[in-house]
Amino acid sequence: MYIVAIGWAYVILMMAITASSIGKALAVLIFLGVLPLALFVYTFDRPKRRRSVALADEVTGQSDGSDSQSD
Repeated sequence: MYIVAIGWAYVILMMAITASSIGKALAVLIFLGVLPLALFVYTFDRPKRRRSVALADEVTGQSDGSDSQSD
């Protein structure tokens, strides 16, 4: 997964370097680089985060974070 993100970042960096002005380069970096990469990593890293939360709940003995005893 990360090799795709690294490849995309490289391509976008090369596009920004060849831009005709600083403003265009920053726009390319933000709108074609940072935002899509953040979405990609967030989306494809979701199963890993779910497993870590489930593992943490298993270790602490909590299944859903609520208290099983009523007041």
